Amino acid sequence: MTDAPAYGFDTLQIHAGAKPDPATGARQTPIYQTTAYVFRDADHAAALFNLQEVGFIYSRLTNPTVAVLQERIATLEGGVGAVCCSSGHAAQIMALFPLMQPGCNVVASTRLYGGTVTQLSQTIKRFGWEAKFVDFDDLDAVRDAIDDNTRAVFGESVANPGGYVTDIRAVADVADAAGVPLIIDNTSATPYLCRPIEQGATLVVHSTTKYLTGNGTVTGGCVVDSGNFDWSASDKFPSLSAPEPAYHGLKFHETFGGLAFTFHGIAIGLRDLGMTMNPQAAHYTLMGIETLSLRMERHCENAKKVAAWLEADDRVEYVTYAGLPSSPYADRAARCYPKGTGGLFTFAVKGGYEACVKLVNALEIFSHVANLGDARSLIIHSASTTHRQLTPEQQEAAGAGPNVVRVSIGIEDADDLIRDLDQALAQASA
Repeated sequence: MTDAPAYGFDTLQIHAGAKPDPATGARQTPIYQTTAYVFRDADHAAALFNLQEVGFIYSRLTNPTVAVLQERIATLEGGVGAVCCSSGHAAQIMALFPLMQPGCNVVASTRLYGGTVTQLSQTIKRFGWEAKFVDFDDLDAVRDAIDDNTRAVFGESVANPGGYVTDIRAVADVADAAGVPLIIDNTSATPYLCRPIEQGATLVVHSTTKYLTGNGTVTGGCVVDSGNFDWSASDKFPSLSAPEPAYHGLKFHETFGGLAFTFHGIAIGLRDLGMTMNPQAAHYTLMGIETLSLRMERHCENAKKVAAWLEADDRVEYVTYAGLPSSPYADRAARCYPKGTGGLFTFAVKGGYEACVKLVNALEIFSHVANLGDARSLIIHSASTTHRQLTPEQQEAAGAGPNVVRVSIGIEDADDLIRDLDQALAQASA
């Protein structure tokens, strides 16, 4: 796939990054289940370790199966390179790691997955980093939150759990004016519905566990590099612009240009943090991506039908799906996400916390799990599970109040899903 821009999305999701195996002719990408790789000779080994030649050294750093997945996701996202890792949370740390120093901060959206809020508000403090949370609908608040110590702006394209849609271009303009990169978590939208780099994002992160794999089998994460940011324009990003002692003073941006972030992610990030994706996980995700566009179309179609039915039901207080005409984000969704807004949304159940618990327990087709993006329809009561570590105020800000359940609509028959919700709501409201 040397001329990637000439091919359509449906072709790239099957072919990008992959060729028949040169040793066996195998058409599907093999699982290279190996720890290490034999060097041609001592000079070859030295060149690899000096970053003078690209190749395989040790599977904590690079692996042929994972390399195909990296190229495929980067191609679908319109990036120059990507680094895959062990989970979506690992990808977020991998994205921040080259940018941050003790005393630095990241400006983050208030509408984020609960685990991400905890990671940014609590865990990163142990690195000496800080997060400032602001409403991304208030661009002045975003602008005011950025200070001399800000090193990134972070948001989600389609936010988990409520399906809120971000105006990426507007936020990117604010970040650009401040000279800091915008990181967008594109897990819920996938590159089929949204390509954040085209809207101004510098880096894109994924939990490949979700829609990219699409079958609930393996965990994984990915950081995609746009290649567009000038890491040497200021002294804010010394990991990328200044001499690196571990490589005899090599300057990543000066040496690798647009691929500086990608090379740093492998040569420093994976080397020292060790958040490696295993090749079997990469294999499952590659197979999942082959049907991504087909699945996302069905996810969107089903979600819109189910959300409209829920909105019309008297047992439901409100539905947050941005694809509904009644949504306050309907115009933004049509403009920024014309193919649809995915299969993720929340709805509030009359009767509050207890009614939500009864609803979850009564469902038969929906699976009660802490996941999303599966071919199967999933449900969870966020306030008592994924967001329970947050304060009540943070739960409400994230759209995960006590009367709210999150659904990830799968690719089953939509009428069957509606019947299941109908009988469960009847029990919840009895």
